[in-house]
Amino acid sequence: MSESYTDDFLRDVLKRTKRIAVVGVSTNPVRPSYYVARYLKLKGYDVVPVNPGHAGKELLGETVIGSLAEIEGGVDMVDIFRRPEHVPAIVDEALEAFPEMQTVWMQIGVVHNEAAATARARGVDVIMDRCPKIEYQRLFGELRMGGFATGVISSKL
Repeated sequence: MSESYTDDFLRDVLKRTKRIAVVGVSTNPVRPSYYVARYLKLKGYDVVPVNPGHAGKELLGETVIGSLAEIEGGVDMVDIFRRPEHVPAIVDEALEAFPEMQTVWMQIGVVHNEAAATARARGVDVIMDRCPKIEYQRLFGELRMGGFATGVISSKL
């Protein structure tokens, strides 16, 4: 049961965000976490890859970091590619490491209401069960292939 978010809210989050920690990113280019991180980087976001299993490796021109606490400087958003049972610890670490963080974004299939409540209690916006790549494409008119959700391509003559 996915929460409902207005397009204006999602658009605002994507516009105000500059630096994103992608937790659970893969170095495998066919994994969703890889191509989402790559897409966000191509769109001009400063992407910080986070995955303890790949710490020290290079990914998308950046060094993979082992944990959120190791990131120098703040992040605006933490994008979580981990199973729901891992979310509370990630949110707690993010809130500790980044007091100015604005958004926790949980990927498609990732929902954790208690962790979301913890973040919201600290004034952090939370988005669950959504993908920033898909939302960016949808909201900024980039879903041209097949016309998905753009209203540009129609079967009507």
